[in-house]
Amino acid sequence: MRLMLRFFGFLFAVGTILFLVGVAGVAGLMWHYSKDLPDYSQLQDYEPPVMTRVHASDGSLVAEYARERRLYLPIQAVPKRVIHAFLSAEDKNFYEHGGLDFQGMARAGILFAQNYGTGRRPQGASTITQQVAKNFLLTNEVSFTRKITEALLAMKIERAYTKDKILELYLNEIYLGFSAYGIAAASLLYFDKSVHELTIAEAAYLAALPKAPSTLHPFRQRERAIERRNYVIDRMVENGYVKSEDGDAAKKAPLAVTARTTGSHIFAGEYFAEEVRREIYDRYGEKKLYEGGLSVRTTLDPKLQQLARKSLIAGMIRYDENHGYRGALQKIDVSGDWGVKLAEVKALSDIGWNLAVVLETSDQSARIGFQPTREPGGAVVRERRVGIIPIEGVKWAKAAAGPQRGRAPAKVSQVLEAGDVIYVEPLGEAKDGQEVQYRLRQIPEISGAITVMDPWTGRVLAMVGGFSFDQSQFNRATQALRQPGSSFKPFVYAAALDNGYTPSTVVMDSPISIDQGPGAGVWTPQNYSAGKFYGPQTLRFGIEFSRNVMTVRLAQDVGMPLIAEYAKRFGVYDDLPPYLSFALGAGETTTLRMTAAYSMFANGGRRIKPTLIDRIQDRYGHTIYKHDQRECRGCDADRWANQPEPTLIDRREQVIDPMTAYQITSMMEGVVQRGTATTIREVGKPVAGKTGTTNDEKDAWFVGFSPDLAVGVYFGFDKPRSMGRGSTGGGMAAPVVRDFLKAALADKPAVPFRVPAGIKLIRIDPKSGMRAGPGSDRVILEAFKPGTAPPDSYSVVGYSDGGGGHTSDHGGGSPAPVASPPPQSMNPFERLFRPGLGGLH
Repeated sequence: MRLMLRFFGFLFAVGTILFLVGVAGVAGLMWHYSKDLPDYSQLQDYEPPVMTRVHASDGSLVAEYARERRLYLPIQAVPKRVIHAFLSAEDKNFYEHGGLDFQGMARAGILFAQNYGTGRRPQGASTITQQVAKNFLLTNEVSFTRKITEALLAMKIERAYTKDKILELYLNEIYLGFSAYGIAAASLLYFDKSVHELTIAEAAYLAALPKAPSTLHPFRQRERAIERRNYVIDRMVENGYVKSEDGDAAKKAPLAVTARTTGSHIFAGEYFAEEVRREIYDRYGEKKLYEGGLSVRTTLDPKLQQLARKSLIAGMIRYDENHGYRGALQKIDVSGDWGVKLAEVKALSDIGWNLAVVLETSDQSARIGFQPTREPGGAVVRERRVGIIPIEGVKWAKAAAGPQRGRAPAKVSQVLEAGDVIYVEPLGEAKDGQEVQYRLRQIPEISGAITVMDPWTGRVLAMVGGFSFDQSQFNRATQALRQPGSSFKPFVYAAALDNGYTPSTVVMDSPISIDQGPGAGVWTPQNYSAGKFYGPQTLRFGIEFSRNVMTVRLAQDVGMPLIAEYAKRFGVYDDLPPYLSFALGAGETTTLRMTAAYSMFANGGRRIKPTLIDRIQDRYGHTIYKHDQRECRGCDADRWANQPEPTLIDRREQVIDPMTAYQITSMMEGVVQRGTATTIREVGKPVAGKTGTTNDEKDAWFVGFSPDLAVGVYFGFDKPRSMGRGSTGGGMAAPVVRDFLKAALADKPAVPFRVPAGIKLIRIDPKSGMRAGPGSDRVILEAFKPGTAPPDSYSVVGYSDGGGGHTSDHGGGSPAPVASPPPQSMNPFERLFRPGLGGLH
């Protein structure tokens, strides 16, 4: 008995020693691994990379920018259904354990022993807390050292943070495939809905993804994904989170994943969105753009944006189709399954046309097959759609060269052949029982841009920088430096009106030769209507009918240094060379700059800075940028106490005299009423503006404005070349502005331009610029500043016997008389209102 007691005593002693040694060993290991543990306190101030979201002025989403597509969601905002799904899939005892699941660890240890030497990856038993430790503080290394460190960190994290905080970090950090990090972004990208709208089946599928998003791909691994989703649903039922019947219904639901687009979310808004992205990048840097979680409220008006794109594209197509059909995009073999071959052809995704291949042709029609779509997994769908192009759909395709040039085709087979890859668009609505017919289309070679702006604030309401962003990301509204031609002339006239001239000042329209100095030779400017001159004419006539020679004489009299200063003041150019040719728009600028400059005429001469962004907020909702810097006095009142209403203090610089701005506006309104842009009269509302055409018709412009909307349009080839005789601003750009303004102002009242205080509206004879007599049959109201009045006799800038000199009297008040011009020079006054006054731009 004593021997037995001694034996058990010995065993107890040995066991105690071994236990103490084990405890000491474990303590030593814990001390060893605890020495270099990462600082887990950083989790308290953790700021995960969050996507930047860009919104239009009405709140609709324009674009998202991120490396890791994540929207941070506080745990209080996460629906219970989503939490229950993730707990069932990942860690059902999360709210009970202290950071480690010992049963799971034992199970993983047994499996490791069984698989030892097989090369299989060890099965984990990580709790949600351990995954937080790994994802935030450790690497993905597979080793016992990392697992021990992870376990130690998990226990420390559990003591430092609440369960809800740990779960919040986990649900916002996990990678769920499709470039989505966190449940909020994954819900949008997989199902295009917020987490609050997720069904049981959808929440279960997202909860299944953390283990292996790539092997549970909803399209490539669909069966496996459904199996894992249903496993999670079963666990939710088992844990009492979901009723059994609801679980059965969820398992029968299809895996209806609708991948959300990651590009521009507003049709036609791609150029605008990219310009905003570049501005944020320049302002805050790459990290803030892609990880800062900024909320950007832009100036974009989605309705005006679509109207602007529609009008510009229509103008491009109109010009392009008038110059004939250039042929198919490419040719493919239509024998066998043509759909697979056509699916390999890259199509522009943002133009609204269908890519198709001609299958067969006849005299009166062609049968076409449409490019098949692809399944989400990438496979070409089996369905093959076909359609018909009738003879009406190719009538525009005139021959571009040869003996048939300019003639409409008599047969479809003259235009199309089997195997031609083309773009088509529906030709009207299909009639009952008839097949939809299509019209042949082609991508225009011509380029262009349109900018729409609020002239009072500088807010860019719409911007289109080309035919297709998918084809070219070069934004011609902001990046294309082109000569504005005659659309620059209003700044020459503004400099004159600000310095003593009046709209009735008379300038000679007759040949002039200018000696440009040694080595430069003699320059003889020409009007667009070469060889046609109209003698002495008013400034109003010069701008309404865009007379080049009159503008050069005016610039010579005013002085190019002053005009260069005005060009800089309006933001058209940064540094304009003081050469007379630049008075005709020979410098290079952008559509955005020109629209902003004209806006300063519309708003009474106040400086504006064009902007695409109203406000930027950081991830916490703090405003870090605001475009409107006006001071609001009285806006900080806590309550109404009979105090004066709040007022906005506008300290923006006055670029020109408001009266000068109105005079120029009135003169440019004449451009629309009877000058080179009469097509815009169809708008039926007050509109002012100016056309512009450069040498050899390389550029065509119209920039104009209504009282509350400014628009600039430019056309030209990306590699400048002639667009053809007659391709003027009045014939190409003005119709685009007409179409846009007719739609944009359709429901707006016809508001006249605001007349500033001090302006006198006096009845004058537009032929002579002098005060109209009682019996005058042609009378207009002309705007004069105080102290000026219509002239009582002629004073002609630029008149001399040789036609090359000029006088310095500006026609204000009662100028001194000068020698009368020859009678034949006076006759053109009578031609001012005759129809068919050609060759003007």
